[in-house]
Amino acid sequence: MSRKESPEINAGSMADIAFLLLIFFLVTTTMNIDAGISRKIPQKQEIPAKIDINERNVLEININKNNALFVDNKTIKLTELKQIAIDFIDNGGGLDIHKKACDWCEGKKEKTSSDHPTKAIISIQSDRTANYGTYIATLDVLNTAYLSLRNRAAIKRYHENYDRLLEGFKKSNNSDTSLQEKIKEIRNMYPLLLSDAEINN
Repeated sequence: MSRKESPEINAGSMADIAFLLLIFFLVTTTMNIDAGISRKIPQKQEIPAKIDINERNVLEININKNNALFVDNKTIKLTELKQIAIDFIDNGGGLDIHKKACDWCEGKKEKTSSDHPTKAIISIQSDRTANYGTYIATLDVLNTAYLSLRNRAAIKRYHENYDRLLEGFKKSNNSDTSLQEKIKEIRNMYPLLLSDAEINN
């Protein structure tokens, strides 16, 4: 009896097909990238500087575990925070470290609020269980407050807002020294002084 030979399947092109499918899925697949916050961490100082901070120069913002915002022991809405921050930073109720008054401030000069924009520190204290989105939204509002003040100062000094100065500096590939000096001056007028901490209890 003669044995029947089983027909062979030509698998020569299977490797090519698998390789092409692999390339197709690699090219068409999208990767989820975690969003982060662009913040610069200050360098460690060898000798810690002795800083005497007056209590009125610190605006405390507390985010509790229920994602509620507390400022001056009052619950506020996120939409109210921008104006509160602007009023605090731009108060101009005293002198800077060089004993000079803020001649560009348009605040009410209240004795219970910050002395000078260069002394106005905003402290964000967040509960460990608070929603990360609330913290990001709070930071975003505070950055918007600083941007508003910087835009106003730039328009008064240079008849061009701060955003346009930054845009022009980027277009010059960071080489325009006159724009760089203007940006530096506006940042010195309203330095971004944010501090964040975690509430332990």
